[in-house]
Amino acid sequence: MRTHGIQAHRRRPFRKTTDSNHAFPPAPNLSARQFASAVAPNQVWLADMTYIATGEGWLYLAVVLDLFSRKVVGWAMALNTRPRKTLGWKTPAEAFDEALLSAHTNVATTG
Repeated sequence: MRTHGIQAHRRRPFRKTTDSNHAFPPAPNLSARQFASAVAPNQVWLADMTYIATGEGWLYLAVVLDLFSRKVVGWAMALNTRPRKTLGWKTPAEAFDEALLSAHTNVATTG
């Protein structure tokens, strides 16, 4: 391997990233998995937040989807989950604000 300049890629040990030891109740499931319930745009939105391992650390991604069109109507990336306004990063709350602005703009231009 040394002759060819290659080396093994070692897996990092599993690290638990979710802290379930808190008193906060889980968020209510308002959609009740009725994913066919949207009959027009901007009636039902779904949101999720995930994290992505990069060479420089974790990158957090929040996405808001329109259930009818299946289009991304808002998104945000951040280096952590705390609100911060540096380097153009947006918070998850700003992803929702972006979706609201997009919905308002679409209604104003079509209606």
